[in-house]
Amino acid sequence: MADTARTHHDITSRDQYPMLGRDRDQYPYGRSDYQTSGQDYSKTRQIAKAATAVTAGGSLLVLSSLTLVGTVIALTVATPLLVIFSPILVPALITVALLITGFLSSGGFGIAAITVFSWIYKYATGEHPQGSDKLDSARMKLGSKAQDIKDRAQYYGQQHTGGEHDRDRTRGTHHTTTTT
Repeated sequence: MADTARTHHDITSRDQYPMLGRDRDQYPYGRSDYQTSGQDYSKTRQIAKAATAVTAGGSLLVLSSLTLVGTVIALTVATPLLVIFSPILVPALITVALLITGFLSSGGFGIAAITVFSWIYKYATGEHPQGSDKLDSARMKLGSKAQDIKDRAQYYGQQHTGGEHDRDRTRGTHHTTTTT
């Protein structure tokens, strides 16, 4: 028969919450049979954590050192080749870079031109592409300002030239020109 005598501490700490779900499956004979002292459990857990950390850190350290060694070997082999072929490679790389830049910028400008022509075609055929309202508003503002400037110029032009003749007529003196 199992020992059924429990202390006050056992009752208040372990049985405060009943064993449900995973706990019940994990401890089929009850928790007390499987529990060890808290210190033994924490030491085991710390040792497992340390072993995992050392293993992971060591393997990453080995991989990084292999990468460093490979890089040094590749530079040792490639440096004389780069020095020997640099009169050929540098101008070739510059030429290739310029060609790539030229093709990419040419394609970008072509796409921009096609987009602009498409927008202008839609605007000219009566469709209302995005931004056409702003263009119409700006055109109307510009047109009204131009008309205002034209009217002012006409007004000041008439006042300047026509105003002198009107003023002279009201005084009774007329300008006459004599031809010789």
